[in-house]
Amino acid sequence: MNIILDFFRGQDGFTVLSIYHGTLRLVLPLMALLIVFRSARSLLGFRREPEVWAWLRLATGELLPVTHWENLMGRKKSADIVLNFATVSKNHAVLTRLDDGGWSITDIGAKGKLEVNGRRVLSGPVNYGDRISLAGLEMVLEPVSRQEAKLQADSRTKAGKGNSPGLTLLLLTLFQLLVTVELILNRTEDRVTIMTSFGILICIQWILFFGQKLIRRSGFEVETIAFFLISIGLGICGAGNPGEMYKQLISMGIGIAMFLGLGFCLRDLETAKRLRYLAAGFGVLLFLANLALGRTINGSRNWIFIGGFSFQPSELVKLCFILTGASTMDRIVTRRNLLAFVFYMAFIGACLVVLNDFGSAAIFFVGFLAIALLRSSSYPSGMLVLVGVGMMAVLVLAAVLAIEHFPHVADRFSGYGHVWEHPFDNKGYQQTHSLMCIAAGGLFGLGLGKGWMRYMAASDTDLVFAYVCEEWGLIMGVLMIFALAMLGLFVVRSSKVARSSFYTIGATAAMSIWMVQAILNVFGTVDFLPLTGVTFPFVSNGGSSMMSCWAMMAFLKACDTRQNASFAVKLSTKGGDRG
Repeated sequence: MNIILDFFRGQDGFTVLSIYHGTLRLVLPLMALLIVFRSARSLLGFRREPEVWAWLRLATGELLPVTHWENLMGRKKSADIVLNFATVSKNHAVLTRLDDGGWSITDIGAKGKLEVNGRRVLSGPVNYGDRISLAGLEMVLEPVSRQEAKLQADSRTKAGKGNSPGLTLLLLTLFQLLVTVELILNRTEDRVTIMTSFGILICIQWILFFGQKLIRRSGFEVETIAFFLISIGLGICGAGNPGEMYKQLISMGIGIAMFLGLGFCLRDLETAKRLRYLAAGFGVLLFLANLALGRTINGSRNWIFIGGFSFQPSELVKLCFILTGASTMDRIVTRRNLLAFVFYMAFIGACLVVLNDFGSAAIFFVGFLAIALLRSSSYPSGMLVLVGVGMMAVLVLAAVLAIEHFPHVADRFSGYGHVWEHPFDNKGYQQTHSLMCIAAGGLFGLGLGKGWMRYMAASDTDLVFAYVCEEWGLIMGVLMIFALAMLGLFVVRSSKVARSSFYTIGATAAMSIWMVQAILNVFGTVDFLPLTGVTFPFVSNGGSSMMSCWAMMAFLKACDTRQNASFAVKLSTKGGDRG
């Protein structure tokens, strides 16, 4: 091995090495494009047919399909089951499918009575054949026939059909091996660390792939995109600071464990909903610990150090926040749960303002709005949005005060939009040099380890987009953005036919947080927005961010409605998704 490396570095091997690097600069972006394209085609090529889980037969004989696991019933046009009768309230009741296949119905404060078999109920079970009355409008709950269930299962898009996830993962593995070779050719030290790190990454992704195959799951595109983005980030670590590679891999391992654990919890919706109390309490404890033990770095007191390790509590609170918000979907129309969620968000916002972490505050705010806008009742939606607007006003006021009292915040805002006037001070040094490095990288980059960005502070975290563009090329930088955007489009398409509001809200909130992080990271680097110091999901160097991203990805998997695609959905005894 050393003889080969010495030959490439010697005079005799100069021409061979130059040709190799020139070829690799072209091959790596093309391989990345193929990996992302195959994943996108598989994820976005599914049919979006709604599934019918039961029928409601009106007294007139008309059949109304029940197409979700939680269904808002009422006169409102946006209701899941529209009952256009004058006596029915706009938001009258919620019909919910239980995890064991049974049903329950809940009155959500309608003016007219809710009755089951002539008995007044506020919340209770409903069996097939029971007579439901909403303010005098009667209907009967009926099951779908076996033939209908079979036709639905047979017509559902099968994950990976015509576009094997295994072949895509094989292409990603070849991509990772070429990155490893380029790194060890460009460095005279840390070769063992680089080879070992990428070897561990390759082993983990294949173990996870075959593990899901063993439980008869065929969808691996979401994980492939995550591993692709991690490969870019690990390549950046290998080029600039190989000592960080093991830390990233350890964080990734913990994140995958959280991803699998949460994914299996999501298989039982009732269990997942009960976790909201634990999640909310854990989030509060994390922030209280942050307020008591937090250490200030770059003006933000959002770090806790334990021994030789450090983490950002706000990254883990994102998971608690999403789980708490999503799991209240069947009860948030009640005043008690609505106010509880509002106060929880207010507590998070207040803690972030005290900690002077306005980037995270903006991310949580967008996640809050995503949950608010997915509410099915006009009153809670309106109240949540109003509270959100009020919280935004508070954040703006706090930011103005921070500009006046914290020099680093003032520098970022005062330099925004005209950084070229301040290329050598704190107002514009990072952005101007980042822009120059992006331009220097061109379309195909200078090569791993050959750029200047690695000498810049926060180059592998806040400014990682510029780092990738300089060494990998603009094509690779755009591809990592497209890969994330493709996941967002997949969530939007899946949410329209999602079985549960829990899955819809969780996946949409997680994806909203990722997209806002990416926007703040990229736009802050190129001076489209003030530099806020947030990470790019999966790519930026940071253990807390890596763990948080993997855990939140469980919500994306749960939202996947393709046949046998998600381990977060139970299989029936016949091997198909449980219906």
